[in-house]
Amino acid sequence: MPPKRQSEGRAGEELSGRERKKQKTAIARTIAVQPTAGPSSNAITNASAGPSKSVRFDSMQGLPGAMDVERFAESRAFEINAMHEAMQNARSSSTQRAWQQLPRHLRRRAASHDVRRVPLRLRDKARAEMDPARRKALGRSMPKRSKKNQPSRTSQLLRRQKDKTWLETHIWHAKRMHMDNMWGYRLAITPTEKSFRPSHRASVHGSIIHDASYYATIELEGPEDILKAILDACCDCQGPSPGAKRFVSGARAVETYLYQYNSYPHELIAPVSISWRSGPVTSEDVPTDPKDTKGKRKAKLTTGGLPPDHKVLWIRVHPSVLVAAHQSLRLAASFVLDAAKRAGRDATVEMADLREHLNVFEIMGPKASQIIKGALKPVENQSKEFRKFWASLSKIQSVGSVPRGMTVGFWVHDPRLSFPPKNVKVELDAGTALSPASTVFPSAELAVSAIWDDDTRSALRKPRCKKKDIDERRAKNLVPGTPLKAERNDQRIPVLLIQRSVENVTSAQPASPTSPHGRTTNALHGWTLIIPQGWGMPFFSSLTYTGTRVGGQRERQTQAFEAGCAYFPRDFPGTQAYVEYAEDRADEDRATWERKPPAKRPNYEKLGTRSPWTPDWDVVLGLKQPPTSQEAANAGADNEDLMDTQRDAEMTDAQTTEPTTIAEPEYQLKPWLLRGPDVPTIVADVSSMLNPAAGLLLHLNQARTKRRLDPLPARVRADDLMRTALVRVSIWLCGRGSPEDLAVIYRVEDEEARKWAAAESRRKRGLALLGDGPDETQLSQNTPSSEGIIGYVTTGSFSLSLGEGHAVGVIPFAQYLDLKKQAQRLRDASRLLVKVRNRDESVCRAAVVELLY
Repeated sequence: MPPKRQSEGRAGEELSGRERKKQKTAIARTIAVQPTAGPSSNAITNASAGPSKSVRFDSMQGLPGAMDVERFAESRAFEINAMHEAMQNARSSSTQRAWQQLPRHLRRRAASHDVRRVPLRLRDKARAEMDPARRKALGRSMPKRSKKNQPSRTSQLLRRQKDKTWLETHIWHAKRMHMDNMWGYRLAITPTEKSFRPSHRASVHGSIIHDASYYATIELEGPEDILKAILDACCDCQGPSPGAKRFVSGARAVETYLYQYNSYPHELIAPVSISWRSGPVTSEDVPTDPKDTKGKRKAKLTTGGLPPDHKVLWIRVHPSVLVAAHQSLRLAASFVLDAAKRAGRDATVEMADLREHLNVFEIMGPKASQIIKGALKPVENQSKEFRKFWASLSKIQSVGSVPRGMTVGFWVHDPRLSFPPKNVKVELDAGTALSPASTVFPSAELAVSAIWDDDTRSALRKPRCKKKDIDERRAKNLVPGTPLKAERNDQRIPVLLIQRSVENVTSAQPASPTSPHGRTTNALHGWTLIIPQGWGMPFFSSLTYTGTRVGGQRERQTQAFEAGCAYFPRDFPGTQAYVEYAEDRADEDRATWERKPPAKRPNYEKLGTRSPWTPDWDVVLGLKQPPTSQEAANAGADNEDLMDTQRDAEMTDAQTTEPTTIAEPEYQLKPWLLRGPDVPTIVADVSSMLNPAAGLLLHLNQARTKRRLDPLPARVRADDLMRTALVRVSIWLCGRGSPEDLAVIYRVEDEEARKWAAAESRRKRGLALLGDGPDETQLSQNTPSSEGIIGYVTTGSFSLSLGEGHAVGVIPFAQYLDLKKQAQRLRDASRLLVKVRNRDESVCRAAVVELLY
């Protein structure tokens, strides 16, 4: 008769997985029992969990006459500990594996099959949970090469950086974030864990840090008036000049825009940040160094190494436009120096590339000041102004109360000495709920820092003490966790702190009838921390240990979008960086679209999307004719057999149209972006003129004259300037929906605009369900023709801070003026109505645009 259970027939065989699991669970549920005293009990017996036996309380038989209290307490302690251990073993063995007991940020994908990815305290448990076959396979090790033939770890890492550059925090980011090659660097895109909403909450209510060391820094050194002339020839002509007195002193950093030499308003390069050096470093600002016994280094820092009329400035620019920025500055410097030479003056300007010489961290959020003060420990012998500023950091709830662009320079101890850091709590006076304004104002004395000196940075290029040495010193402390005291041999590091704000200019102004959404966007404020090369990880470890989140490129873009301002380069059409960005995104979108079958991808031809991959700004501005359906089909196909015929046709067309197309070959019409703080004034003046093009040219020439530049050449006609001008707008949907990137913006006729206004009014009053009058759903189904396209959305998504769909778009300046005239005809000057349609949808939704400058 065969056995009833399978295990009875194969007692000597290997148990199955289910049986091993049942046996493991039974062992885990076994409670250890203390051995009984006696000669016959030589081993520990265990008791299985189950119902207890019945005990009779009506008999006193069997009870001892005396009891040893100490032994009785020990026996009960053993039973309690055994119960706790059994509960813990049963819980861990049946429901959780070793890697599941770790917090989410410490889990690794390879921990499920590689025990070395599990912390040491759980490694034995993980090894016991592994499959025996896999454990046996992992146990075999291939013969290793000798140490002489093995390359060093440094050489291995350098070999992986041949075609790209790593930041100092690359290894930390690579373990926790998705990485990609961008602008010659290997940068973090977004965290691997779900962190889109937590990152937004951190930037609004907490703090978030971003390693911005990939930004290029250009140093200019020369006479002050020469540097001012160079900046005036290359920077934005609107707003305050970078050479203004409040910026030259070094107390503030200025945010401006860089153009090609003498090309304003054309040839926009990128937004830049300019900081001037605040005077030479004095002996009081330099901490003593025991190795500099002769005082040579101290004397060199005291003199500063610069003539009295010389200045030094830093220009921080996006890495994608570094070559263009260098060319523009060199060309401007050559022209300015030639003019000075003709005037009989001999002057020189030195330009240096400080890439990989500095580490830059952007700490954004209302708790940024508490993070800075908790992670950094300043040196004791600081100036009185700095001590006052440092004390005020614990009394402000937001960095927005600090003056814009305020610069602070100081020395700090090695942050590893005070690791782990402790955040500082905000000190509010009793009865006050709002954050008080900062009591310290920008000054040249407060901005003095030794980080400007190249010799100082070179001496601090590599930390003198390794982390192992500091840990050995910490292990010798009598009280664990006590911060180490700085010794004479410990290095002091100069740092530079700059206030940074991500905000829309219109959001800082009160709401008005022409800007009803003026105060709805959230401005973000924080600090930009600049430290020398080689100290990236020591500072980054302390900053991240404070609980602040770490963001990548996606989080940095989201900050600009939630603040309602433009982000470079995706919101800057007309620049070379935008062209490269649009081409890369078009290749990715087209590849994704082609991988899908026809039934699972949108048919852009049927939807009426003229340009689904890149915005056709030349067609929107009227510089080119829109392609026909046959031309679009030929453009996407590879018809090599018809190449000769097409070339002949192109040559024939060029010969026939040559007399009429060549007008002024020296000037080429290109789209350019009208932006700056003077744009509202320009719009108000130009919209009331009979000839808006002439008024626009007049305002631009006045801005150039303010920077001592010649007016625009005669070949730049006013009509061509108006025809190629683009402006940025904020887009707010009137109802439901969320605009996406590359959504199409249409104009609305007067009659349809009245219908949309009536439908919205009925919806707000709750009369939309009655069926009388126009309906928004019916109006949204009317898709206009491609001739009504007036612009595209550059950035669009659902805004978490607004709770509705929001977008940043670009339209021609002439179309914006037409929208203002239409609003005046409809007697609603505060609403510039347009229609927005996503490129993969057929629904057009009404939206209101506002000027974004």
